[in-house]
Amino acid sequence: MNKIVGKVTEGERDEIQSLFERRNGLNELAKILTAENAELYEKLVIDMGETSSKFQQWWDRMAKKYQWESTPGGQWSIDFTSCNIYLVEE
Repeated sequence: MNKIVGKVTEGERDEIQSLFERRNGLNELAKILTAENAELYEKLVIDMGETSSKFQQWWDRMAKKYQWESTPGGQWSIDFTSCNIYLVEE
């Protein structure tokens, strides 16, 4: 079930979209990079950690700011076109 629980500004949307795209790019790079290139691998691991942390911080900050509804086991998602935030319950 997807339920609209809020909306963010275009600037806020742009911030999370950038982090989302960066995280996806790093995940794709991780699939092809091996630990044999230790220096690049270490940079990737650090960048993935920092990006994931910023990604989660954005969600925490926005949830606090807008007081979005939540449920145990649910998670929020964003529609980058409309800036709507959905509560996704599985």
